[in-house]
Amino acid sequence: MDSVLVVVYSMTGTSRLLAERLCSQQGWPMGLLTDRHPRRGPGGMLRCVLDSLLQRCPAVRYDGPPPEDFHTVILIAPIWVYRLAAPMRSFIAEHRDGLHRAAVMVTMGSGGALNAFQEVERRLHRAPVLTCAFKAADVLAGHSDALALDFAATLRGTPSGPWGPLRSEALHAAGH
Repeated sequence: MDSVLVVVYSMTGTSRLLAERLCSQQGWPMGLLTDRHPRRGPGGMLRCVLDSLLQRCPAVRYDGPPPEDFHTVILIAPIWVYRLAAPMRSFIAEHRDGLHRAAVMVTMGSGGALNAFQEVERRLHRAPVLTCAFKAADVLAGHSDALALDFAATLRGTPSGPWGPLRSEALHAAGH
């Protein structure tokens, strides 16, 4: 059980783009979370806000390999209202016991990464082994690839990034 699975939730496609690039670079499999009740259309954004503020766990579908079959699971999700996107909250609640070693990557417009990392820690009852935040604009422009490679190398035990192999937080912004 020395393998990595990437599990992603993405409403707009930004987090999925990050996950696809990471999986493509590393040869890792990807599991996809989707909402059982789509958020598109009238009221969709309001549901996102309310799910975040009220810390609800909406119904989700998971399409991918069983997370318990992997040594490390990288959770990739957006930040909604400075909090972890609700569908990822649901996934963690459903699979907590099967997430042997979790790492977290988030995409965001401006902030909230630390809140998300702390929530994952509370819900898992242990700290993620590695955390990293990306500005959505950087992911869309392709400026996040080098940091994602460093993140992967650190998970594999060959760190080349600005962190150690246990737990770290890196906020990547273009030009910083």
